[in-house]
Amino acid sequence: MSTGLIIALIVIVAAVVVVGAAMTLRARGGNGGRNLRRRFGPEYDHVLARHDGDTKAAERELTERLERHGGLHERPLEPAERERFEARWAAAQEHFVDSPREAVAEVDRLISEVAGARGFPDGGQYEEQLAALSVHHAGHVQGYRRVHRAVAPTTGTGTSADGTPGADTEELRAAMLEARALFEELTRSEPRTPVSHKAQHAHRPNRFFHRHQVAGR
Repeated sequence: MSTGLIIALIVIVAAVVVVGAAMTLRARGGNGGRNLRRRFGPEYDHVLARHDGDTKAAERELTERLERHGGLHERPLEPAERERFEARWAAAQEHFVDSPREAVAEVDRLISEVAGARGFPDGGQYEEQLAALSVHHAGHVQGYRRVHRAVAPTTGTGTSADGTPGADTEELRAAMLEARALFEELTRSEPRTPVSHKAQHAHRPNRFFHRHQVAGR
């Protein structure tokens, strides 16, 4: 084989490698981003806002979450476990009328414990547990974030430790209602159906909301 032919083959192989690499990068930047947005839904927008609109940084964080937690297999709850968790939720809901902040703090602990029982990272690692939940329950993880922030310790100025204003009763109620969607997903005994969360609640009266209104809110 002549030297010229060898050089020509090397050039062709190098060109193929370059074209392949370019196509891979293009796929990651296009379809990869769309896949992340589709998978994470509102969580994608939350992370994007936290990175001040930096798409690359946001998608890098979400990709890292997938790599760390995508292979997690959720352990089903035993019937007795599910009953205990549901009883605690009902008690917290009843307690809300008299002690909203304590009730929401219990919901924060409860979701943490249910997630731990399902196989997610321990609740003592809140950020890591939240990241794992966002991979598998992205549509409802914001509720957990809201209750956790709502009961964060406040300073003498009425703001939480991270500088956000302390939640009032209405904000606590809204946070608890939003968190219920995640709690129900984590404690569901049967496979998830394609019926939307909104449609599920359209046929079920929200007794918690009604009672809270009647109680004077």
